[in-house]
Amino acid sequence: MTQESQENILVVGPAWVGDMVMAQSLFMCLKEQYSDCRISVLAPDWTLPLLERMPEVEKGISLQMGHGDLQLGKRRAFGKSLKSEKFTTAIVLPNSFKSALIPFHASIPRRIAWKGEWRNLLLSDCRALDKKAFPLMVQRFAALAYPASKEPPLQIPEPRLQSNRESVEAALAAFSLGLEHRILAICPGAEFGVAKQWPAEHFAATCRAKIDEGWDVWIFGSKKDAGVADQILQMLAEEQRQHCVSLAGRTSLSQAIDLLSVAEAVISNDSGLMHIAAALDKPIVALYGSTSPDFTPPLTNKSKLLFTDIDCRPCFQRECPLEHKKCLTELEPSRAIAAIEELVHPGAIDQ
Repeated sequence: MTQESQENILVVGPAWVGDMVMAQSLFMCLKEQYSDCRISVLAPDWTLPLLERMPEVEKGISLQMGHGDLQLGKRRAFGKSLKSEKFTTAIVLPNSFKSALIPFHASIPRRIAWKGEWRNLLLSDCRALDKKAFPLMVQRFAALAYPASKEPPLQIPEPRLQSNRESVEAALAAFSLGLEHRILAICPGAEFGVAKQWPAEHFAATCRAKIDEGWDVWIFGSKKDAGVADQILQMLAEEQRQHCVSLAGRTSLSQAIDLLSVAEAVISNDSGLMHIAAALDKPIVALYGSTSPDFTPPLTNKSKLLFTDIDCRPCFQRECPLEHKKCLTELEPSRAIAAIEELVHPGAIDQ
């Protein structure tokens, strides 16, 4: 039930793009609990564009410290600088000791988080986590909107990032892109490591099949993914390349969100872009190699999760310890092509 309150909430957000997308479910739950609450999110600069697309968030506050840096003095000073904001509640999503320091030094009365890394004294509401009862990251995030419970919330809203026509048109114009054909977005990178990356030749085979059906393909990713994007392009026939463009390392995160919002379907490794696509309500084929969808699946009912049943997966390693990557190489392009068809034309395959 929605409560009237003057809650002024600071959320210490996660550092990873995908995790920040899932944190929107927490923000939605807070708005359901406290209709007029104000939500500010402390976050690394690279995740701030996501917060701009979440209507529940009043403002993002830049965390001026590098990921992994302790910097006790700076955290103390930064926390004290937030006292004037008069936050009533802090919710700390990362599990680290340092992530709880800023709300403590800001003298925020209620400081809520799961127990972790010797930070009990920094919190006013420190909860022991039963990982079996809360198997999903989104359950762990959303539960912090409510009083402590041994069970996760029954109803957790799915993240929904917003995009508007003006920003989409600006992004299309910036890269001279059109919408004359159906758009397949592919996301061949993964920040975690190569053990999460479907082979370039499999992406290329899928692209060839869809281009031959009349689709255009847009390749998304960071500067680190520009190399694999170029590999995919080079594996296409010259006439097919006219219908495939690499945007890897060229777009801002905001532009990537806008351009993904007009795709008809998305194929992605287990990555931040996968979660963004899901939060844009796009039909998405999610590819899993060394990792598992059991903890952080795409939060949408428009997804197909593809993985192999090889004995050694999931190993959760950045590189294949057996040096064969069979969990990915044996995940055939035909499965992804069929999954796209099933998502875009439900029931067509069975007819």
